Amino acid sequence: MSTLEMIEAAAERLEGHVRETPILTSPFLDEIAGRRVLVKPECLQHTGSFKFRGAWSAISAMDPRARENGVIAYSSGNHAQGVAYAATRHGIASVIVMPSDAPQLKIDNTRSLGAEVVLYDRASESREDIGEALAQKRGLTLIRPYDEPLVIAGQGTTGLEIARQAQTLGVTQADVLICCGGGGLSAGIALALEGHAPGLRPRTCEPEGFDDMKRSLASGQVQRNAATSGNICDAILTPQPGEITFPIINRLCGLGLSVSEDEALRAMALAFLRLKIVLEPGGAVSLASALFRKDEIEGGAVIVVASGGNVDPAVFAKALTHLS
Repeated sequence: MSTLEMIEAAAERLEGHVRETPILTSPFLDEIAGRRVLVKPECLQHTGSFKFRGAWSAISAMDPRARENGVIAYSSGNHAQGVAYAATRHGIASVIVMPSDAPQLKIDNTRSLGAEVVLYDRASESREDIGEALAQKRGLTLIRPYDEPLVIAGQGTTGLEIARQAQTLGVTQADVLICCGGGGLSAGIALALEGHAPGLRPRTCEPEGFDDMKRSLASGQVQRNAATSGNICDAILTPQPGEITFPIINRLCGLGLSVSEDEALRAMALAFLRLKIVLEPGGAVSLASALFRKDEIEGGAVIVVASGGNVDPAVFAKALTHLS
């Protein structure tokens, strides 16, 4: 089980290797949201998303002898790139199991970062089964994308930064909106804020129709999505909340939020126009929630974790049409 102590230890291992992303603001976004909007752009992190934090945390904590054999991960793209780059930086091999319908940019980037990519059909095959079989066959260590304590600890370092930055900005009470798939980032941030900024309330954000975490929080029991593909927010489409992450999120987070594909695209366009950053749809649902679900948010300020920016040019071009 992940703990605050594990997050603080991960922060020490990540020091000098991870970027401390800033807090960005725009009066234009404040006006839309009806409150102060503080955006933490993890799209500026190594490999374009927060996932590098968890990957470095897990690999850096491995037994050196096991690490020499290499690692394996399964991911739609962002965890893939994070693990590939962290593995390459450690001088070890990595194998990444990716869905064949993942954005081509993410597949190409993962290969360019040094990983061997194994493609699968997410509608008919299990990435977990494929990953575990390859791990056993080749002696690789499996690094799960969210249901892994060391990965959660690495993602939680985002929360340590938020706690420090919010204090500097004089924000002691606010909702913290987090893009959510399996819940690794949300769980890690929730644990960090519980220990260092209890006045900041984490809340998960998802695409409509794939809001398993929102429904799970409302019912108090894990709910599954009817489908695992078919939404533009590919980075955060998971079957259901994680076994490790859900109890943490259920204990520490407020009610979940969800937005439409169109609202995610509008948020991407506004992030580019007003903050000069590039977000992918799954990394923009938190900002979309802040802007278009303002009646479901409390307080005079809201903190938004913009979790990733690995977007295909065609999708980004589609998002920019929402500026007209």
